[in-house]
Amino acid sequence: MREPRTAPDAPRSPSPWAIVVALSVAATSVSFMQTLVVPIQNHLPELLDSTRSATAWVLTVSLVAAAVTTPISGRLADLWGKRRVLLVLVTLLILGSLIAALSQGLWWLLLGRALQGVSMGVIAVGISILGDLPDRKLSVTGIAFVSASLGFGGALGLPLAAWIVQVGDWKTLFWSTMALGVVNLVVVWVTVPHSPGTGRHVDVIGALGLGVGLSGILIAISQGPVWGWVSPTTLLVVLGGVLVLGVWVLFELRVDEPIVDLRQFTLRPVLLTNLGATALGFSFFVMEVAYLQILELPAHTEAGLGLSMIDASMALVPASLAMMAAAPVGARITNRYGARISACLGALIGAAGYGVTLLWYDEVWHFILASTISSIGVAIAYAAIPTLIMAEVPRTATGSAVGVNALMRSVGTSSGATVTGMVLASQVVTVDGAEVPVLAGFLTTFAFGAIAALACMVLVWLSKGRSKVV
Repeated sequence: MREPRTAPDAPRSPSPWAIVVALSVAATSVSFMQTLVVPIQNHLPELLDSTRSATAWVLTVSLVAAAVTTPISGRLADLWGKRRVLLVLVTLLILGSLIAALSQGLWWLLLGRALQGVSMGVIAVGISILGDLPDRKLSVTGIAFVSASLGFGGALGLPLAAWIVQVGDWKTLFWSTMALGVVNLVVVWVTVPHSPGTGRHVDVIGALGLGVGLSGILIAISQGPVWGWVSPTTLLVVLGGVLVLGVWVLFELRVDEPIVDLRQFTLRPVLLTNLGATALGFSFFVMEVAYLQILELPAHTEAGLGLSMIDASMALVPASLAMMAAAPVGARITNRYGARISACLGALIGAAGYGVTLLWYDEVWHFILASTISSIGVAIAYAAIPTLIMAEVPRTATGSAVGVNALMRSVGTSSGATVTGMVLASQVVTVDGAEVPVLAGFLTTFAFGAIAALACMVLVWLSKGRSKVV
């Protein structure tokens, strides 16, 4: 009697490490997209034959789209399957890049940038996929790499984007991200396994309400310096956003299957950890904005160090490399001592980096050292915070939980950029006919960055809840 044959053609499960690498590359690619237009921001009015206030939306629209849609993407991943939603998000990156590369005017470019912003949901969905890996140590390591890629891709994107603009047409930026998107689509398709969703009802009204309300608040925060903080437009937009969110909260509390389970996210451990993520995002973006400015200001000003855009961006590359190098270190700390200890330690190290610039701030290497120290701390804390969040929610809600956490971090980064801009704009002197920030303004922002990092440490430490795994 013939022996029954095994199934040699049965599909082999992807290597867990291949999944980690694929998701880390995808997260780095969408993070790179966020800083893509920074090197050309000042030239967009001439390139697009438009006003400076209008072209400022090229950067703003992607940030707002990312913040608004990431929690929705996370929830859809829980409902429809994480791999499926991940593939859709990467496809939107490709489509948005193509539209931007072919655009002939501002509106088409804004549409392309908005779709690129939506693709930022890749990071939250990727983290939730890694949270499902059966090997906890590998899961924590993968989450650390994907979390660190947020800063790594953004920081590395600045000099790369500046170099691309120098060697080619400015639309080469978008062709490059489209190529990255195609590569990621293939890699994700091959390596990331299918994950069934819960198949439950999608709260469409809740998603729309969340999107409209958040958009109003985030647009007001980002455009307040342009419109004026007490202008009728700013007040109308922010009050409209708050009103819509108020109605949205009442609606979500009455829905059986809400887009965001508010009861779950108001639990003390989840709430305080998310507030800590907001503080950490604030701290990280203070460094991104203030350090670049002080490095690029003319050397004959009080605070400036006189570097070009490319040189200033290159000065921050060691920090981005340190973030990736710190990711596995953060994972080891988390696996050995717990995610809460890891997050608090990371936040403390982040604050220490600002301490360097509060004492030494007149040489380029001072900022290279300070940004590297802070970035190591941020990478360790970013790696641990999603693990804390996912330990407190049901397995079927991890996508939504990580998405909301990413939203809170985005609120922090937007606030950090806005507050930094306000502080620097309020303390200026006129040099060669232009207003430039004084040293006291920069020192104030560095202090804010340190305080925010320490606030993250306190909030995370106080968030200790019922979970035994963190």
